[in-house]
Amino acid sequence: MASRCDTADAIREDGRIEAGSSAFRKANLAMFVGGFATFAMLYATQPILPRLATDFAVAPTTASLSVAAGTAALAAMLIPASVLSDRYGRERVMKGALVLGAIVALAAAFATDFTQLLVLRVLLGAVLAGLPAAAMAYLGEEVAPSAQGRAMGLYIAGNALGGMSGRFLVAVLTDWSSWRLALAALGFIGVIAAALFWYALPRSRHFARRAAGLGDVIADAAALLGDRGMRSLFAIAFLMMGAFTSLYNYLGFRLQLAPFSLGQSAIGGVFMLYLVGTAASAWTGRLVDRVGRRTVLWAMILGSGCGLALTLSGTLPVVIAGVAVFTFGYFGAHTAASGWVSRRAHDRRALAAALYLCSYYLGASLLGTLSGLAWERAAWPGVVAALALAMSIALGAAWWLRKLQPRAAPSATALNPAS
Repeated sequence: MASRCDTADAIREDGRIEAGSSAFRKANLAMFVGGFATFAMLYATQPILPRLATDFAVAPTTASLSVAAGTAALAAMLIPASVLSDRYGRERVMKGALVLGAIVALAAAFATDFTQLLVLRVLLGAVLAGLPAAAMAYLGEEVAPSAQGRAMGLYIAGNALGGMSGRFLVAVLTDWSSWRLALAALGFIGVIAAALFWYALPRSRHFARRAAGLGDVIADAAALLGDRGMRSLFAIAFLMMGAFTSLYNYLGFRLQLAPFSLGQSAIGGVFMLYLVGTAASAWTGRLVDRVGRRTVLWAMILGSGCGLALTLSGTLPVVIAGVAVFTFGYFGAHTAASGWVSRRAHDRRALAAALYLCSYYLGASLLGTLSGLAWERAAWPGVVAALALAMSIALGAAWWLRKLQPRAAPSATALNPAS
């Protein structure tokens, strides 16, 4: 009973979860754990791309498909998953995604060739899509507006910590034993996370089933894409996530070469910088609640670009500092942009979140793979030049968004200027 009564002391008159309440803590725990497991499993192969390239005798760009295949499948399934969450509820879709994801992650440890591994990575991305497709909508519906920035920041912090921990664990276990054992370990972590998520997540109280016919989805998508503000936020997601994935995809290849010559565990240790992203997400969520998204978004993208420039150094401490600054700015920008999408979408939150994240993961897949061509032709300076171009376009979009007018709600009620 306690798990279903935890909202009794936690709601406002309109029934939404307030910051500081037991329900808020449980919701944050569930979303943190869900995000942690999702991104730990999704990006598990990133730190071992050089090892996969060697073991399967494939080129670096081909090896990077083990990351891109999963993110592309996740992107493709986000809209169908959002439709399912609109029809059957946020809770069911998120819980099912975590359970199925853990099963597929375990199966990937037994892949016998690279093609089989890619198929399983595609399946993993497809089933995991349910959690990010519904998470932003759940928080937008259930959490009080004054606490949504914090809640979104903590959810993304879980994403960051999961991405870091998964990568680091896989790198260390691969050095100690094999990448197969490493992937199996992440699958077991996924099982534990799914159980904790089921226990902690407060019941949805504001979910309203929406029509899920193809015509309704197309009409809603057209309305969202017809808004220039939404298009700009989707473009920022595509460009920034593409830059972020690209940097971490090829950083390992650079660090194993002279003058750094780092081993697999040391390269995996670089992913500990995701802790910076965890801190950035939580801190940015509070900053957004205080000063607004319009200023935070462009400032974070600019800061991330400064970090990218530092990675051109031939000195390891400077490179690490640059990656840290880049990571902080990236997660800060993602926190601000994703929360903005949820606020601006009104009753189309699930579909808006799906379109945002679809752009986000398409950026990871397309730019994350294509930037490999820059690596193969011009090494790290080529990668930095390609990413700098993408981030400059994102900065221009964020600068324009400073003057974005509020989007009227379907009911034509007054709207907070932060929308």
